[in-house]
Amino acid sequence: MTDISSLLLAMDLTGVFIFGLTGGTMAVRRQLDIFGVIVLSMVTALAGGLLRDLMIGAVPPASLRDDRYLIAALLSGLVAFFFHPQINRLVKPVMVLDAAGLGLFAVAGCGKALTYGLTPVPAVLLGVLTACGGGVVRDVLVAEVPRVLREEIYAMAALLAAVIVIAGAELGLPRTPVAIAAALAGFLLRVVSVWRGWSAPRAPGS
Repeated sequence: MTDISSLLLAMDLTGVFIFGLTGGTMAVRRQLDIFGVIVLSMVTALAGGLLRDLMIGAVPPASLRDDRYLIAALLSGLVAFFFHPQINRLVKPVMVLDAAGLGLFAVAGCGKALTYGLTPVPAVLLGVLTACGGGVVRDVLVAEVPRVLREEIYAMAALLAAVIVIAGAELGLPRTPVAIAAALAGFLLRVVSVWRGWSAPRAPGS
């Protein structure tokens, strides 16, 4: 249990930093000042996990009990502010970072829900909420339709990662390799969906 708890914490903190970078990078592109960059980074990084913890009764939320969450989110904002030219040299940097954070947060959220005794379906939903919550708040704050509602494969990638975690738990497989495989699967589905132009079905005639 200690090993999986450490892994989930590491995934959570890594997801916080990566999602913070997506918020900070977007804030820089929207020409916000340093305060705006840090605020958008921290909101993007922490909102999903905050909602998850409140819904499972893990209070105070981890981001308010453990300084490492706030430090990781703050650091991501500063990195985005000072090193955005280097980040933007990457191919589709926001999308790639977002995909990485998506997979990590879906696994961490679903895994934490399971450790709090939730059954598979609510655990999957909380995994998706953890993965998508921060991005939704980020997009709303910069006056965009949330990516989860309009882009290729987004929530479905988080759903895949969470379902793999549940499947591994139901089959009694070692949780650490399952968690790594689930995060990787969510990341790859998101990236490949953008590359190949896949999208979720839309209403006929829309």
